[in-house]
Amino acid sequence: MRAFVGCATLEDMADGILEVTHLFDQERYRAVLKDGDNEAVEVGYVDYTQDGDRLALTHTVVYERFGGRGLAAQLVKHVLEDVRSNGQVVVPVCSYVQKYVEKHPEYSDIVAV
Repeated sequence: MRAFVGCATLEDMADGILEVTHLFDQERYRAVLKDGDNEAVEVGYVDYTQDGDRLALTHTVVYERFGGRGLAAQLVKHVLEDVRSNGQVVVPVCSYVQKYVEKHPEYSDIVAV
């Protein structure tokens, strides 16, 4: 299984460090939260399907016990930044991603029409 973790995918959060891993073979971005002891727990994921340079972001999940902390927004931000850095575009199928890109016009250049 190929995975990608880069410095751009790490985000300091109040609860620890959010690490986003791209699981290519599963067409998924997985988010884990690492605490001060470097213990990691999965907090959610974004699923997608790929057609050439287009990624249809189909599903965003943050597990209920981690809700209300802004983790979904950070996860989607990391996915969009990764897509941009790879010269790809997104098709926001997931309603959360649709709302996120509406609120963040800085990503309009990578939203497929």
